[in-house]
Amino acid sequence: MLRIAVPNKGSLADTAAEMLAEAGYTGRRDPKDLHTIDPVNEVEFFYLRPKDIATYVGSGALDVGITGRDLLLDARMPGAREIEALGFGGSTFRFAAPPGRFSTLADLDGVRVATAYPGLVDAYLDEHGVAVDLVPLDGAVESAVQLGVADAVADVVSTGTTLRQAGLEIFGPVLLQSEAVLIGAPVEAPGAETLLRRLRGVMVARRYVLVDYDLPAHLVDDAVTIAAGIESPTISPLRDPEWVAVRVMIERTRANQVMDALYAIGARAILVTAIHNARL
Repeated sequence: MLRIAVPNKGSLADTAAEMLAEAGYTGRRDPKDLHTIDPVNEVEFFYLRPKDIATYVGSGALDVGITGRDLLLDARMPGAREIEALGFGGSTFRFAAPPGRFSTLADLDGVRVATAYPGLVDAYLDEHGVAVDLVPLDGAVESAVQLGVADAVADVVSTGTTLRQAGLEIFGPVLLQSEAVLIGAPVEAPGAETLLRRLRGVMVARRYVLVDYDLPAHLVDDAVTIAAGIESPTISPLRDPEWVAVRVMIERTRANQVMDALYAIGARAILVTAIHNARL
């Protein structure tokens, strides 16, 4: 059986579980369960702390896992490798300090930097030749400067509101753009390719929709310039020989603009349908 590590809590847990369910896998029904088996798909799920997943997968104890790219890099586990970005759980890592205190990465040389991701930050600073005194903390690092244990912090930033409330401002380069990723053990296990293909199908389904519409046959070339599809549209004859039915897959975010443009050239009966899963 393929052994899959899944976050048991945190910001990635719910979406990871939903994505696996959409991919056809049966996960845990009780949120307290730490292990469950899906015999139909021949997989075992292990629900673990997100920070530990890279360690289990990198050691080969488990075959694949879903975790954050930030947590993968922070673990510094040589055997764990990123297989695929999964398109959710995005976050940005930045440096922050009291206003005017620092402006460049080089300004951090020799100072104390607090972070909940010491492995990630240490590797980044080492790559850029900056030596700091790292202060590892387990969350809430924005208080470290005010409490006098650090001169600057390195942390996840979304809007920056939390940092500003703590009297800090963002400076310097982006350390990392992170998101949820599928990671694998040093040796690919049987079934890992099937899991990857299914997850890709879910991502396609979330990104695209199907558009069906009727169109005067002489306008097909004009319609194709508006929505060309993945390879090309499916075009079927209607009872009226002067009309055709067209089906095309487009990006979900473009749906309304495409519908407007198709209607403007003469398309009618335009319908948009969600895709539950796909293989491209």
